[in-house]
Amino acid sequence: MTSTVAESGAQAGRDEELKAMYEQINAKNLFPFWAKRSDVEHDDIKQLMEGVKAVPFHWSYKRDLEPLIQQSARLINHADSDRRSLVLVNPGLKPKRATVTTLYTAYRLNDPNEVMPPHRHTASAIRLGLTGQQNFTGVEGEDIVFGHGDMVLTPRDTWHNHGNVGSEPAINLSVLDYPLVETLNALQFEHDYKENGQLKKKQTARFTPDYSARMYGTGGMTPRFVDHRRGVGGSSPMYVYRYEAMREYLERNREWDGNPYEGLLVEYTDPIRGGPVYKTMTFFMQMLRPGERTLPLKQTASLLVSPLEGHGQCIVDGQAFEFAPFDTVAVPGNCWMELVNNSATEPVIIFIASDENALDAFGLLQRFGKTAGGEVVRLV
Repeated sequence: MTSTVAESGAQAGRDEELKAMYEQINAKNLFPFWAKRSDVEHDDIKQLMEGVKAVPFHWSYKRDLEPLIQQSARLINHADSDRRSLVLVNPGLKPKRATVTTLYTAYRLNDPNEVMPPHRHTASAIRLGLTGQQNFTGVEGEDIVFGHGDMVLTPRDTWHNHGNVGSEPAINLSVLDYPLVETLNALQFEHDYKENGQLKKKQTARFTPDYSARMYGTGGMTPRFVDHRRGVGGSSPMYVYRYEAMREYLERNREWDGNPYEGLLVEYTDPIRGGPVYKTMTFFMQMLRPGERTLPLKQTASLLVSPLEGHGQCIVDGQAFEFAPFDTVAVPGNCWMELVNNSATEPVIIFIASDENALDAFGLLQRFGKTAGGEVVRLV
């Protein structure tokens, strides 16, 4: 009996000391990494695995975004700010400005004949035209006017300014690797653009407006008479990818068998080196033919899914999101995803942003699929 009482007292003393130790560890901004399965409160592997994570989420353009975009255009003018964008913040990552772990999407309306001053930053970005035909981005001396479905690059550390040179409001969508660059503590901004030592509100054009198409718009032909290291290098030197060419390519291959997990998926690539346009993120246009439904796909990469044409469903871990043009669906890594086109007559066209190449660079990209019979297979 005496021995049992002594053991009980020793255990109580140990428990008290453990509790005090954990309090001290927390107070000194430390983390105890010695998983003990019998001690649920301090199962440290579980705590690591259950950290802050992005969740699947759907933003409706008509319901959520367009009313606030229009209202912001009335209330926030050019004099108030050099930018007027709505960033999509994933509920699982708040307060971090991120739509998925490494990327964010933002929507922006530019009033007629409104062009913001130049700036640059270490985050890379793209702009995708949604409405209006005269969205404007000047990047490193190339003045680009773009419309619905056109994708414009603003690579890291390139001076660029955004706006609208038309007589009607124009809305575009942006994707940036801002959360990744911020995590790596490499985020920087500059706003004082100078030419010959003088501050300027607009860059002087150094290239013709059709430069990207003229030099890089024909596959299989690489000009040797120009310098391809535009800006700081490390990205595609082709700064605008036109929707007309991409849409025609998809239509031309509409009857191809496609990939059962991705339908007809086409990646935007660097015309000089091949591969993605950036090292940190990559972009696709996808066609779902009438009635097409992709088989379930799971990957460690995160996706931003933004339809341009048609209505359908994005099913993420069994949760069905009904999408319409200009919506965005966040698909975090390690979620099962299916895409569905319910129309019997019309295709669905979807713009997709992914961080798969960043994960691949670190050897962390994994992809799995489910067969029609439900078997899980690893995809190469």
